[in-house]
Amino acid sequence: MTLIRRQFLQAAVAALVSPTIASITWAQSNYPTRPVRVIVPFPPGGGTDIFARIAAQKLSERLGQQFYVENIGGAGGNIGIGQAARAQPDGYTVLFAFGSFAVNPSLYARVPYNAVNDFEPVTLAVATPTTLVVHPSVPATTVRELIELIRANPGKYSYAHGGFGTQAHLTGEQFRLSLALDLVHVPYSGAGPSNAAVLAGHTSLGFSSLAAAAQYVKDGQLRALAVTSNTRSSALPDVPTMAETGLPEIVGDSWVGVLLPAGATKDIIGLLHRTIVQIMAQSDMKERLATLGYEPIASTPEDFGKRIKVELETWGRVIRSANIRTL
Repeated sequence: MTLIRRQFLQAAVAALVSPTIASITWAQSNYPTRPVRVIVPFPPGGGTDIFARIAAQKLSERLGQQFYVENIGGAGGNIGIGQAARAQPDGYTVLFAFGSFAVNPSLYARVPYNAVNDFEPVTLAVATPTTLVVHPSVPATTVRELIELIRANPGKYSYAHGGFGTQAHLTGEQFRLSLALDLVHVPYSGAGPSNAAVLAGHTSLGFSSLAAAAQYVKDGQLRALAVTSNTRSSALPDVPTMAETGLPEIVGDSWVGVLLPAGATKDIIGLLHRTIVQIMAQSDMKERLATLGYEPIASTPEDFGKRIKVELETWGRVIRSANIRTL
């Protein structure tokens, strides 16, 4: 093949390939060019939903396209997470996952996703402690008074939580088992419905993410007895920690993380991560999160991926040891 002919063929191939490569590069560099679906795998009103709506509004403002929240509740978050796992990895479906994302694979016999292989971590965005709340009619103003009340009335009291495997559920079981309390757990499809049950008096007490319960406490509709963080929350500074009530073993937080379906490009992952980090650094965002009981984290994708793997192993051991299984 002569040099001239070879150069002609190379030019012809480049002419065919270059527009495709250019269009892909253009699409990535201009992402997003249309509305972005944000899946929240729980009903409205829970901590994940509250944060997702705040973050979606900020993302819309910064990236120039609407980020709209779609609540897909059920099965402790499995249904919504499963739908996100099967979505196209083009950046137009974003999952805002709760801590149960790393718990459910051990809790359920089958889940419709693989927590490591089916997703690309973007960031662990925020964390919030669990809070023990009671209906105002409950004649207990401290955790110790509540324990005495439950012991004096075996079988009478039950607690609500936002679903099997949520931090609220595991905290509630830790509370019940460590104190040998005759206390029945009542699962709901999310923190919103769980709090609604306590508000209506269907259950006398509940364990909920602080972010989902804080406003009800401030309004006097619920009474918070303790939080599971190491230090008191600025959202409810008068509420003691579990350690302060004499139960230092009951500690932990819930988190909200952002993920994309596996196969999403590094460009899109990087853009979303940088944007969320910038959003978290805004003073008005910090103030709003503190009021709601959130701690901004905004970890790197790599650190979030490591935490998922650690929690898969950690909660797997806890669930097997406590023999906690879904029906």
